[in-house]
Amino acid sequence: MDWRDVLRRRLAASNSKKSEKELKDEEMDLFTKYYTEWKGGRKNANAFYKSIPRFYYRLPAEDEVLLQKLREESRAVFLQRKSRELLDNEELQNLWFLLDKHQTPPMIGEEAVINYENFLKVGEKAGPKCKQFFMAKVFAKLIHTDPYGRISIMQFFNYVMRKVWLHQTRIGLSLYDVAGQGYLRESDLENYILELIPTLPQLDGLEKSFYSFYVCTAVRKFFFFLDPLRTGKIKIQDILACSFLDDLLELRDEELSKESQETNWFSAPSALRVYGQYLNLDKDHNGMLSKEELSRYGTATMTNVFLDRVFQECLTYDGEMDYKTYLDFVLALENRKEPAALQYIFKLLDIENRGYLNVFSLNYFFRAIQELMKIHGQDPVSFQDVKDEIFDMVKPKDPLKISLQDLINSNQGDTVTTILIDLNGFWTYENREALVANDNENTADLEDT
Repeated sequence: MDWRDVLRRRLAASNSKKSEKELKDEEMDLFTKYYTEWKGGRKNANAFYKSIPRFYYRLPAEDEVLLQKLREESRAVFLQRKSRELLDNEELQNLWFLLDKHQTPPMIGEEAVINYENFLKVGEKAGPKCKQFFMAKVFAKLIHTDPYGRISIMQFFNYVMRKVWLHQTRIGLSLYDVAGQGYLRESDLENYILELIPTLPQLDGLEKSFYSFYVCTAVRKFFFFLDPLRTGKIKIQDILACSFLDDLLELRDEELSKESQETNWFSAPSALRVYGQYLNLDKDHNGMLSKEELSRYGTATMTNVFLDRVFQECLTYDGEMDYKTYLDFVLALENRKEPAALQYIFKLLDIENRGYLNVFSLNYFFRAIQELMKIHGQDPVSFQDVKDEIFDMVKPKDPLKISLQDLINSNQGDTVTTILIDLNGFWTYENREALVANDNENTADLEDT
């Protein structure tokens, strides 16, 4: 065809103008045509796309009862299967017998050891459940200073026991994970601890009427330290990684010493002590604490300014504090070296919500300390001196601001916060040298006698 004829036809076609609607329809037709061709061609070129497995499953809604039941049953069957994969007591005893039989001389003192060759032999005889423990990397982790490259049988067996315990505990906690998302809500953890109480001999003396208060006391420690953002849930992995569960399960020991019980937050004496303090502070017996009642906490020397901030920032009911909020308060003050406790107190000290403490903030709180000193007949200390000491202790990145991270990094956060909120704490800090000297004199006198 002659190009001149084509050009004439094109010009003739352009002269016959199309309406805007026709142009849009034509554009949509062309788009649909080319998109369909492209999509179809892509499918043909990549046939394996059809076999991509589904990776997202929507959680059933509250009204989808059948799907929820199916999911619960599926999780229960899965956890039971995982539980059967773990070593039971008989299999652990058999493993110990095999390890003892294949120990490699000479012994180091009274400790039996095993070399890598015998280690692999035990692995072959121990059965498929033990296969995961008899790996080269496990052996390498446990090698220390043995000149023959052997490992301690006891250390290896303890390693296996620890792994089995962790898996058992994870499965046990997962049974209470109602959402099935790898975390426990407060109510989930409460149910777990409530059902755990009868298995802990050290809690046999607790009356059933106290169970709810004990559970609340125990659960608050987990959530105070493991849920700093107050999301209302804790990862099961974080529960296993911290030492709190070890402390709780330590109560299975029927011969646990009195000293260990006193230092264990989860013990019966500790829980009764904390709850007893709460009842003693509650003078009007309404089950709540007012600011005036809380002011008698400890040595009753906390400043009113600090207590005002507690009631401004913490959850209260008609201006009074319940037991759960009180537990957070106690955990913060009894663990002032811990980051979570410092975060709690720092939020109270940060009156302007700027994320840092400046000279104004420090002066605001220390002025209350000076007022208490006057009331008790003591000569007030200069704020400038205290301010310089605080900044020297903390050494913040910004010489005019102290952030929470500065407090944590300095390892002086407990001292700084005590100076600002508690007259007795400030007095102890101010007279620390004299107190140390007195302690040394008393020690010397005891030795002489």
